[in-house]
Amino acid sequence: MTQNTQVAIIGTGFSGLGMAIKLKEAGYNDFVILEQSDDIGGTWHQNHYPGCACDVQSALYSFSFEQNPEWSRMYAQQHEIKAYLKHCAEKYGLMKHIRLNTHVAGARFDERAQTWKLETCDSARLWAYRQKQGLNPGDRLDRKDEKLPELSALTADILVSGMGGLSTPAYPDIKGIETFTGKRFHSQNWNHDYDLRGKRVAVIGTGASAIQFVPEVVKQAARVDLYQRTPPWIMPKPDRAIRPVEKRLFRMLPQTLNAFRQSIYWTLEARVLGFVGNPRILKLGELQARRHIRNQIPDRELRKKVTPDFHFGCKRVLISNNYYPALAQDHVDVLTDGIREVRGRVVVDRNGNEREVDCIIYGTGFRAQDPIPAGMIFGRNGQDLLDAWQDGAEAYKGTTVSGFPNFFMLMGPNTGLGHSSMVYMIESQIRYVLDALKKMDKHGWKSVEVKDDALSQYNASIHAKLGDSVWQTGCKSWYVNENGKNTTLWPGFTWQFRQQTKRFDAGRYMCEPEAVEVGEAAPVL
Repeated sequence: MTQNTQVAIIGTGFSGLGMAIKLKEAGYNDFVILEQSDDIGGTWHQNHYPGCACDVQSALYSFSFEQNPEWSRMYAQQHEIKAYLKHCAEKYGLMKHIRLNTHVAGARFDERAQTWKLETCDSARLWAYRQKQGLNPGDRLDRKDEKLPELSALTADILVSGMGGLSTPAYPDIKGIETFTGKRFHSQNWNHDYDLRGKRVAVIGTGASAIQFVPEVVKQAARVDLYQRTPPWIMPKPDRAIRPVEKRLFRMLPQTLNAFRQSIYWTLEARVLGFVGNPRILKLGELQARRHIRNQIPDRELRKKVTPDFHFGCKRVLISNNYYPALAQDHVDVLTDGIREVRGRVVVDRNGNEREVDCIIYGTGFRAQDPIPAGMIFGRNGQDLLDAWQDGAEAYKGTTVSGFPNFFMLMGPNTGLGHSSMVYMIESQIRYVLDALKKMDKHGWKSVEVKDDALSQYNASIHAKLGDSVWQTGCKSWYVNENGKNTTLWPGFTWQFRQQTKRFDAGRYMCEPEAVEVGEAAPVL
């Protein structure tokens, strides 16, 4: 039996919940939120590794319409952010709209009906299937396999993706890794049942997640081998507990909390001047980062290993007060020769050196260049979204794609930030999508689809600005794809993006007033 809804939202992170809250405020109540996990929170539910926290100040990393006077620290930890999101879902009456443990196996635009046909399945069953087949998250499913879990049908007029760009884990391609006889897991799928005490642990990767969990692993493990490909620039983390008197002030006078939030916002906005204005400004940050290394690592050889050889800001700048001290411990080795293969419980580097380990932890981040898995979203003529993005992901205002009518992305291509809160960008996009729905209702449009020339012109302007940024100075990062195209970051101030998304510019779209006959409808998947 096929169920119907006006709007289907994928994900219950800031994007999905924020979209749903604003839909309800505008009088739209016919919507569902599809969540593949067993609880809400998006990345703040999925990522629960030790030390997991936000690297943007709590007061800004929250909805502007639901500011929280109860944050315990300047930089909130994972459990507190997840609790905040659950509070939002409950306060705004979203729980009845949410379907947990519901994986979207695929969605196809029906050109005759001008609606989206979705197929969903039980997440636990799909996870068990993936494990049995040896598939990682994001791997394409074999639709002909009779062992696939049973699928359910859902029809939606509008499809909104709130999956975000950092939702599909990335795994390293290492010879023999699948035959490792010890325990191994990705930071997003942390195994809390595995006791690290006394274990020999190999950590692969030194990105944003790794610098948070490595200090916690070091506290427990007998030995830690940290396989570093490229060291990140790391700044001191200005974190502290929020004082009780500050919380009382925020509760009694909400305008003081908003003023605090605004002061953080404008301070962070100033960083754009270095990223896309004059990269020489970033030399000040580099000097501070170098001082941070000198202050926390006494050993000269280790200092050399952890000092980047690329421009400050070219890759994501991280913040931590305990990462460098953890690396300086006697039972920790920072290894820079790479991994050639894994044999049994032995990790072999490219020089042939062997190190036996009990556990491998992937700190290898996410597939940012493939924000939506292959075989999931199909537009006109059955085109897979990833096939439309063969040269790299791109969208109009990070939100819509030619060939995919009535499909809106939140945190889409080139909306990422290297300096401020993504929640600000999400709220900007939500306003844009909501204005689109209102205009569709007002004018009786059945579908809206961004024009090819609008998409190409917009992205040409984006990449012209990116060309002069620090992110294009030659380093390899998840911001840039294999062709050197930055598909991730927004090259400007966030208030400029908000201005661009202030209203739905219907003149840049093909707006169809009613269903158009195009022949026999294709099967859903």
